[in-house]
Amino acid sequence: MKVDWSDVAQGFQALSVNVTTQVSLRELSRWKIGGTAPVLASPASTSEVSAVIRYCNERGIPYVVIGDTSNLLFCDDGLQAVLIRIGRSMSKIEHSGTNIKVHAGRWVPSLARFSASKGLTGLEHTAGIPGTVGGLVCMNGGSQRKGIGQSLVSVTAVMPDGSVREFSHDDCGFAYRTSVFQVNGAIITEVELQLDSAESQDVRRDMLSILKSRRLKFPLKMPNCGSVFASNPAMYDKVGAPGFAIEQAGLKGFSIGDAKISDVHANFFVNKGFASSSDMLALIHKARDVVHERTGFLMDSEVRYVNPNGTSIPANDARKEKS
Repeated sequence: MKVDWSDVAQGFQALSVNVTTQVSLRELSRWKIGGTAPVLASPASTSEVSAVIRYCNERGIPYVVIGDTSNLLFCDDGLQAVLIRIGRSMSKIEHSGTNIKVHAGRWVPSLARFSASKGLTGLEHTAGIPGTVGGLVCMNGGSQRKGIGQSLVSVTAVMPDGSVREFSHDDCGFAYRTSVFQVNGAIITEVELQLDSAESQDVRRDMLSILKSRRLKFPLKMPNCGSVFASNPAMYDKVGAPGFAIEQAGLKGFSIGDAKISDVHANFFVNKGFASSSDMLALIHKARDVVHERTGFLMDSEVRYVNPNGTSIPANDARKEKS
């Protein structure tokens, strides 16, 4: 189906949704990789997200939902789909006692700083994680082998049919770096967290310690998406973390085109300047195959490859699309 993208943009404007056209994915992406997207919608509320989804569904228009793109690899061919960004326009935050309610577009380090300023503890492990709250919850993200799910009370989300649903903690299916939101197609819009009281200065001190450690461990100055491979508890016990396994395989610093396994941390893949999606996919498969040959473990990628029609799949399943 041929889509009149100018008509789509006008349709979103009629819904009072902020719209940008002909968006450079390379400029938008944290990896600085990708072609062009015809329309970017930036809703400012749960109701606007619902309206955009219903609009797309009624017209059979493909779409892909993004936050800060920290786990996405966009195709160099660009998109023929609507980008729906849950970002800065959805970043409201409020608190009452030890309870915080926050919109899904809030920048995670900002949420961590906010909680510290209110004398609340429990989110220190998220202080250096690049991304938005929605993505953090979807991945049950965190550091120091902790996950945001430990502090979560409820989630408000827009379902694939455009309806709005509330999820309790138990509904979310949290496990290590996983949640039900990775498979049910729901778009997280708001989150409620329950934290504990603490002295602000103690929380800030712990956060600064975590941030210092991240600065020493991770290549923060070059375009990257964070950890490429998820830690597997069984592999961790026998071999170690993915970065250690990749380093032991002799791949630290290895490059394909301008895609490079970082010299600082081998589970971070960086763009040296003009890496293509093909380069990055090839590098992901190289690391996965070599580690598998050496250890018998197949590492699963945290990265989602977004193809031109807006479908996203684990990068380790994307070989056929770029062969």
